[in-house]
Amino acid sequence: MLFFSRSGFTQSPGIATLFWLGDQLMTWDAYDGVKTALVGLLTSGLSGFSLMHSDVGGYDVIKLDVLGKPIPIINRTPELLARWMELNAFTAVLRTMEGIAPDLSPQFDSTPEALAHSAMFSKVYKGLAPYRKRLVEEASRRGYPVVRPLFLHYPDDENAYALDHQFLLGPDLMVAPVLEKGADSVDVYFPQGDEWTDLWSGADAGRAGEWATAPAPIGRPAVFLRKGGASRTEILAGLKSVGVLAASAQ
Repeated sequence: MLFFSRSGFTQSPGIATLFWLGDQLMTWDAYDGVKTALVGLLTSGLSGFSLMHSDVGGYDVIKLDVLGKPIPIINRTPELLARWMELNAFTAVLRTMEGIAPDLSPQFDSTPEALAHSAMFSKVYKGLAPYRKRLVEEASRRGYPVVRPLFLHYPDDENAYALDHQFLLGPDLMVAPVLEKGADSVDVYFPQGDEWTDLWSGADAGRAGEWATAPAPIGRPAVFLRKGGASRTEILAGLKSVGVLAASAQ
């Protein structure tokens, strides 16, 4: 049986099987929107809540009823839903959420484009299953978070401590999700001590200890695979098996 909880205390991770971050607003902001989903993942992991996730697309809508017709004031867009989907595909759990007012909110299957995007990142999530299962087992055995701030693996890199919107999925995948409306690129910091390749193309990415701007159109978020990582071959094989990467990807 799997159940997930929103509330808890210091002993909850030893009892509950999973947690989620609560009912966030369908916005881009850092008050209660998608940015807080990532910050919440990172900070809760450091607090011992190793298995944590958020609603894809958020939950709360703010609306006005005018002459019996609901008018959304705060509501997600197809773009926000797509970017939130990309973020959560690289976390412990990928779970869609219709929201508090489903008729006002775009859904994962509202259009052919949305459904194709959802299918793509469902495949990504499935392809990462062998790698993710080992991270979950490690979380159960040692308490390590599945989603990790960079400084857990790079404690001597001072720059790693200032990164709120970039994360590691285990030691071998680094993700810099798009969290700004209309953006099609992100600034990425490559920590000292390791080299990385672009997950989708296999090309070398960035230089250790430096920032770089990475292209990140919808459907191809900025995700990097650690060179020499123990799970590199496993990750590539899993994503090839679901048709996300070409068979020749290295």
